[in-house]
Amino acid sequence: MVLFIVIQAFRIEKSNPVSDPANDFIAVTQPGAEIASILKSACYDCHSNTITYPWYTNIAPFSWWIKDHLNEERDELNFSEWKTYKSRRMDKKMKEAAEMVNEDEMPMYSYTIMHGKATLTKEQKVLLLNFFNSLRNGESDKPKE
Repeated sequence: MVLFIVIQAFRIEKSNPVSDPANDFIAVTQPGAEIASILKSACYDCHSNTITYPWYTNIAPFSWWIKDHLNEERDELNFSEWKTYKSRRMDKKMKEAAEMVNEDEMPMYSYTIMHGKATLTKEQKVLLLNFFNSLRNGESDKPKE
């Protein structure tokens, strides 16, 4: 119990990196309001610079694991930095995003347990898949950088 109390002194950094709103995925791709809402509730809390840290990120050692996970997720795909990606990377990320959503790997079950609004309905999955695939089809006509 003493160790648990002591480790609470080692807090995680909860500030989000500053990013240009013009680089944001939603600003760049301009999806409809419904898709933008789905992205914000199911994707942005792990894959953007607009993470909202819930109360349980104040409890070590869970906070350390969550922070490490969030850093990895942002490194893998950061919607706040979308416009900075090259065309080839954008295409790859849309392909991967579609696969993850289609296979129910995203949003992660461990996330949806605490964030029920992030759970996708079948209709929301179809909307996202169609949107991601439409971006891929649109990107395939552009020269690869």
